[in-house]
Amino acid sequence: MSSAPAELAERAIAAATGPCVVLVDVTSTANLRWAANTLTTNGLTSACDITVVAVHDGTRAGVVSRAGVRPDDVAGLVADAEAAARLAAPSQDAAPLAGGVAQDSFGEPAAAVTPSDLGHLADELGAAFDAARSAGHEHFGYAEQVLRSTYLATSTGIRLRHVQPTALVQLNGKSAGRTRSAWAGTSARSLDAVDVAALVAEVTERLGWQARRVELGAGRYDTVLPPSAVADLMVYAYESADARTAHEGRSVFGHCGGGTRVGERLSEVPLTLRSDPEHPELTCAATVLTTSSGLLGSVFDNGLPIGASTWIDSGTLSALPGTRHSAGLAGVPFHPFVDNLELACAGAAGSTLDLVGDLDRGLLLTCVWYVREVDPRTLLLTGLTRDGVYLVEGGEVTGAVTNFRFNESPVDLLGRVEAAGASVPALGREMGDYFSRTAMPPLRVRGFNCSSVSQAS
Repeated sequence: MSSAPAELAERAIAAATGPCVVLVDVTSTANLRWAANTLTTNGLTSACDITVVAVHDGTRAGVVSRAGVRPDDVAGLVADAEAAARLAAPSQDAAPLAGGVAQDSFGEPAAAVTPSDLGHLADELGAAFDAARSAGHEHFGYAEQVLRSTYLATSTGIRLRHVQPTALVQLNGKSAGRTRSAWAGTSARSLDAVDVAALVAEVTERLGWQARRVELGAGRYDTVLPPSAVADLMVYAYESADARTAHEGRSVFGHCGGGTRVGERLSEVPLTLRSDPEHPELTCAATVLTTSSGLLGSVFDNGLPIGASTWIDSGTLSALPGTRHSAGLAGVPFHPFVDNLELACAGAAGSTLDLVGDLDRGLLLTCVWYVREVDPRTLLLTGLTRDGVYLVEGGEVTGAVTNFRFNESPVDLLGRVEAAGASVPALGREMGDYFSRTAMPPLRVRGFNCSSVSQAS
């Protein structure tokens, strides 16, 4: 990068002739791939993107983003954003830009990963590969460590720098002949914090369960969902819960005639869904940092503080994410979208297998995949199970069954939860690539709708 991120931001503010917001994002990534018990590729990548939000007449916003901008290009970028603002229609979400603090760390360089960030994981994988060869198994997978440094500068005086560390590991194990497949994944702040041995043990156990196959047709089954599957469903619900859509009666969180369902009970089990930038294991940005406007964020809200929000409080819908504008429309308190999510049940303890132990007959899923929305009014989703669905009889896993297509609403599902375990950091198989900071419990639910048999593996 030819210039420090803070310098690029300051150049943009200096070039602006009116109100202006500048975000500089510097992303540094180290990744590692492996296949058939062999490390295959690794690499380091970096990127720098600059977004300028120019405001004209207090209501019109012009947003221009570019990559690889050099210092001499900054003035032209700002001019383009200001020209776009003059041509833009008035923004419904227009609001005064936030004022705020100038952090001492604003001028510090962007954080960067190094090859050594992969060292611990590579060593752990080497030991796992040796054990897999002895057992006749093969391991495939992907891992990455990301450091994203975001610099926010505004014409109202804000100067903020946030560094977001993110690490994730996905491990897929296959039996000899590749007739059986199992998956496990996790997220963390650093690859050094990932317990590879625990992932390997989980995959190995699941491959063992698949040695016996049981024919089972479609239907509704009492089912244990592990934290990964719960994460995918809850993230989908969270990202569908914006205040405006609910207020207009276009989502499951609103009434058909209009108005939100805030205050209504969604589950008799004391489940609490919350987000907190200061969560010790899921720390994220404590201010709004967004390069575009939409249902869950507004460029006019950049720099506003983000606090802890409880979306569902002991089973009752208590808040909805959105913008200052949408909160005003809906008549609810303003709660900015937070880049983490935790579901917990008061007094709950135990693991996925502890919930299996109390199930007389039903299913244990591994993860869900290819999840798509069918009906926004009920948040009915359809998707596939993947890499192992298991029959539970008398509290024991007795074999593997086919994969299924499922049809479920995560909100309706909350009303059918019978038991929950302890909340743990989790990586959704479907949503985890871009929303990885989640902590979820395993859940046991009544009548999970396995609507048809699937041949997908």
